[in-house]
Amino acid sequence: MLRRLTPVLLTLVVVVLGITALAARPDNGGPERSADFVVLAGVSGLRWDDVDPQTTPTLWRMAEEGSIGSLSARSAHRPTCPVDGWLTLGAGNFAAWNGTGRVGDCPVAGVSIEQPDGIGANLPDQESVVAYNQDKLSWGTTPGALSESVRCSVAVGPGAAVAAARPFGRVDRYAPVLPADPATLLGSCVLSIVDLGTLDAEDPAVRAAQARQVDAQLARVLAARPPRSLVMVAGVSDTDAPSRLHVAVADGPGWERGWLTSPSTAREGYLQLVDLAPTALAALGRPMPERLFLGRPAVSVGGRPADLRTAIDQPADADREAAAQRQVAGWFFTLLAVAQVALAVAVLPLLRRARRHAGPHGPEPVSRRVVAAVELLLIAAALAVPAALLADAAPWWRGHHAGWWFGAVTALLIVGGTAAVRFSPGHGSTLGPLGAVAGLATLVVGVDVITGSRLQLNGVIGYSALEGGRYAGLGTVGLGVFVAGSLLCGGWLAQRVRRPWRPMVMVAVGGTAVVVVGSPYLGADSIGAIALTAGVSVAAAICTGGWLTVSRLAWATMAGLALTIGFAVVDLRRAEADRGSVGRFLAALGDGTGGLTVHRASSANVEALVNSPLTVLALAGAALVWLALLQPWGGLMRLFGIYPAVRAAMAGTGVAAGIGGLLGGSALDVAGAAGALVVPMAALAALRVLDHSTDRTQPGGGRPGDEGWTGPAGGPLDGGDHHQTGDAGRAAGAGTAGTADATATDPGSGTAAPTDAGGGSATRGGATGGDDGRPPGVPAQARPASTEVPTA
Repeated sequence: MLRRLTPVLLTLVVVVLGITALAARPDNGGPERSADFVVLAGVSGLRWDDVDPQTTPTLWRMAEEGSIGSLSARSAHRPTCPVDGWLTLGAGNFAAWNGTGRVGDCPVAGVSIEQPDGIGANLPDQESVVAYNQDKLSWGTTPGALSESVRCSVAVGPGAAVAAARPFGRVDRYAPVLPADPATLLGSCVLSIVDLGTLDAEDPAVRAAQARQVDAQLARVLAARPPRSLVMVAGVSDTDAPSRLHVAVADGPGWERGWLTSPSTAREGYLQLVDLAPTALAALGRPMPERLFLGRPAVSVGGRPADLRTAIDQPADADREAAAQRQVAGWFFTLLAVAQVALAVAVLPLLRRARRHAGPHGPEPVSRRVVAAVELLLIAAALAVPAALLADAAPWWRGHHAGWWFGAVTALLIVGGTAAVRFSPGHGSTLGPLGAVAGLATLVVGVDVITGSRLQLNGVIGYSALEGGRYAGLGTVGLGVFVAGSLLCGGWLAQRVRRPWRPMVMVAVGGTAVVVVGSPYLGADSIGAIALTAGVSVAAAICTGGWLTVSRLAWATMAGLALTIGFAVVDLRRAEADRGSVGRFLAALGDGTGGLTVHRASSANVEALVNSPLTVLALAGAALVWLALLQPWGGLMRLFGIYPAVRAAMAGTGVAAGIGGLLGGSALDVAGAAGALVVPMAALAALRVLDHSTDRTQPGGGRPGDEGWTGPAGGPLDGGDHHQTGDAGRAAGAGTAGTADATATDPGSGTAAPTDAGGGSATRGGATGGDDGRPPGVPAQARPASTEVPTA
């Protein structure tokens, strides 16, 4: 009875762990009303390297007294041109002006502003802009949502007019430039938006002159600010490609000397352009629109260095790292894809000749030195992604040739990691390198996540703050590596224990990984946690041997659905502003806007599928596995039969990577990152298991563990890491791994099933002993037959 209940109990354990991890949410202490007036002052192109006490003394003093951060000025188009930035500021959601969709530049978008009464203004194009954003774009944005949330708003300058215009085009109070005494104008409404100008010059001297003009305008605004007011200065847009991180400064009651952050980024010192609108309403104590802003109200947190120069160096350095990451990441993944494809081609002839033939005729075996060299290359290829992640611990982006510095650091780490695996205990066993590589990869990604994911932020292997998709937790590549590494570790450990304990080991390792991935304090990836839950359930179901039957697949599916439903119920009970991605999606389905989310995810999947080098990695890895490793001569089916827990781990990795990529909008990127680790290790293990394919059990004992039993000749003797056809026949069936040539012993079952050189059983046909009187289970040949062809 207990044996039948084991799958149910293990499934419940994984689901409970997942829901517990996903349901816990950090208390951000929601924003409270802190001001009677809010002034949003925007500057197109303002970056932290434009700020210094000589060129911008007013902004410098404001930053000293207030809170600062790096602003990701993302809009519906990339790069974010000035008019798109201003429109996004006023919408609280990603928006774009008609005609700014060209990639790589910022065309001049003329904004027509009419002043019929000398008080306010009208934007005659606003209605068409609203229709464009709601009908043509996938964000469901309503331009002017911020001004619609207050009774009255002021706009100074053309950019501010774009931000302050209501959906029908009306600007309540408008002035083309700051008046001689702006105090009356800024105090006439609770919300004022001011266009301070643009910094778009490439020449340093000209750009410094533009910065001084902006600073002079800011000084006039600060001198005329209303009492008990919050003033925010932001670099609202780019001025050309590529995108950069921009300035964000907040000065007012409750915003003293801290870092700006937002729940939308969950990272101290970072916020998005779409966060400014909800921040203004929260500071005024006004309710949010019925359809929530995509952004979240920003808050000020402590921990900022006392010296402003030291504090500013951090966001300025982050901007340089993000810019360098964009250039380096593309060629790194392209080179990795090319290298792994070339290595896969090189492995094919070795797989053909890896199996030692028992007869007098056969191909000459490949030189041991060549095999050892290829094994080292496979280990290095599998460690490339973890090494590139670890390389971000060194400030390679500060050099003049950042790409070369990154390449050098990564190469040194790959060499060091490969050497560590090569000289690790158990390297000579079949699964030794696989376990060591999986452990290193899981350790690198796991430690980074536990310590705040600092290596992934703006890292080559992580995510860029410029893209605006993620600022904390596990990125797409990190998820793929962590899923593959943790499940392979679970499979390697499970293979070393007795069969009844294997599901427990797999659930223990996999459940821990689910918590790391899904916890908002760590990986903060609810979709990844759901995908990994399904993968762990699959792995636990088949790690004792056997096929993935309908009932086992049903349990895995039920685990994923149970976790999703459980988390959704918990998430929907939270306030709208505190919900995660699953809760927001279900709420959107309820109010009829879920189609936009599905459309965005579909578009993201197509874009990633077409443009990402990881797609090549995923397809090349799948081709090598299907066309070579899974063939009768490829060795992988034999490996799966002998080591069912490893087969389970690889199957679970495939399930988790596929679900995570599809639901996360990254197509095959998660699978490509996982394949970069799994496929080289599968090829290496297949080579080794083929090398031992003609090993025979030496005479001297019957059962493993008995005194005098010596194990397979020439085969590994380390615990659970040896050939096991007791599981092979059950796992792979006749005609595949079940026809293994070796005597296979399962450490969990404690039985041996000798087979002949042709793949059949030694007791085939009902024979109970050998023709020469040998006892059953002891083959006649104790050593592999020579493959040398006699010359005479």
